[in-house]
Amino acid sequence: MNLIDTHCHLYSEEFEGDIDAVINRAKAEGVTKFFLPAIDSSSMEAMLLLEEKYPNECIAMMGLHPCYVKENYKEELAIVEAQLAARSFAAVGEIGLDFYWDKTFTAQQHEAFAQQMQWALDKQLPIVIHTRNAMQETLEMVKPFAAKGLKGIFHCFSGSYESAKQIVDMDFLLGIGGVITYKNAGLPEALENIPVEYLVLETDAPYLTPVPFRGKRNESSYLRYILEKLADVKKLSILELAAITSANAEKLFK
Repeated sequence: MNLIDTHCHLYSEEFEGDIDAVINRAKAEGVTKFFLPAIDSSSMEAMLLLEEKYPNECIAMMGLHPCYVKENYKEELAIVEAQLAARSFAAVGEIGLDFYWDKTFTAQQHEAFAQQMQWALDKQLPIVIHTRNAMQETLEMVKPFAAKGLKGIFHCFSGSYESAKQIVDMDFLLGIGGVITYKNAGLPEALENIPVEYLVLETDAPYLTPVPFRGKRNESSYLRYILEKLADVKKLSILELAAITSANAEKLFK
């Protein structure tokens, strides 16, 4: 079985003591690739070092996370731009809009998101989107770029069928994580009529741990619990769904 974790922060400090064991446990469950979304410059070195340690398995993205769009966002964007010019990355991400905690930098988040989508378009890279308390706003920002050929993933999708339909109509994918295992999340119902060709798997480790480990640190080996639940929702075998979602990820990330 070949599984791809399309979104995991394995370079974060939560894994400092046992990252090798974490990766080995994931490999034992069939996870062959780990896509690492960027946050900001403070964690960039750790991300790139992990990619260097596990070449062809840990694969970095580059971008500025919306929660880290602060007073110095222009300097952070300059670092992202320089990195994108210096080497190749799998995607521009994670980028987007987040108005859950703070709306102080709303205008700056919009600016940073639009700028990074343009860079992705220029470099023919996909994007990985983080959106929280801003789904429709995010969709409206993405639509003109999607019309020009931009592709990507709405990471950690937990929205409605109506939102999912708008996403797949733009030819974007939905990143399905631990939320699908949560009771009353409503995600299984939202995905029932979404074609499986638009779905990829992710853990968002160390966050959003699936049942039965909810409340503990998440890790990539738990991808199987997400796979099992989604297979049940889509009425497919685990092997069928693993093959389809991995092919979807490979096609997007080339």
